[in-house]
Amino acid sequence: MEFLIIIILTIILLILLGYIFSINRKKILEIAKNERLDDIAKKYPNNIELCKKYLKKLDNENVKIEENKNQEASLYIAITNKIIIANVSNTYTRIQTIAHECLHSIQDRKILIFNFIFSNIYLIYYVIMCICALFNILNLQFKLMFLSIFLILGLVNYIVRMYLENDAMIKARFLAKEYMEEEKISNKEEIEEVIKGFDELNSLGMKYIHYKFFFDVMLKILIFSTICIIIK
Repeated sequence: MEFLIIIILTIILLILLGYIFSINRKKILEIAKNERLDDIAKKYPNNIELCKKYLKKLDNENVKIEENKNQEASLYIAITNKIIIANVSNTYTRIQTIAHECLHSIQDRKILIFNFIFSNIYLIYYVIMCICALFNILNLQFKLMFLSIFLILGLVNYIVRMYLENDAMIKARFLAKEYMEEEKISNKEEIEEVIKGFDELNSLGMKYIHYKFFFDVMLKILIFSTICIIIK
């Protein structure tokens, strides 16, 4: 009964927050695909060169850069000091996306390393917790204790991750605009068009990112609680 209540409450919260935040991934993808803005972005250097220019502006040129067209999302790996650029060549969003990852590379190293280590501990703990539930090793009291500890770990992971993401997302728009204005590849009107596109995208994207990280935590709770109900 305890886990059934947790499942119901979790689903209600996900639906409620999804409604309040107006989560609409389809609309985000539509904004991200704009032929006019994509054509403007094609004037700029390729992804690797663009990344190097940003890093030079940020005075952080020791970062390794790799482009992987099979990768769905670009990311910065703190432990190896490497930026991996995803398949974003044909979209105007690459100008801001690459700026975002470059900004991650100059964030507080202590927080970046903590995030990398802690997020792995968090995932390992969750796997162990689910395995224990699957093999019915834990009684009800210990299942609830494991779940409570997981919620605390999830909260810490969420706070640290969102601090890093918010910081990079907010600054990326301004770094991209500054770069475009300095390069003078586009005229003022074109730059304003692209920045307006970024603003529209960020308005929905920031809410989506917050919800997605929360959803990931809640989904894990749903999976664990379902296992506990099935395996008695």
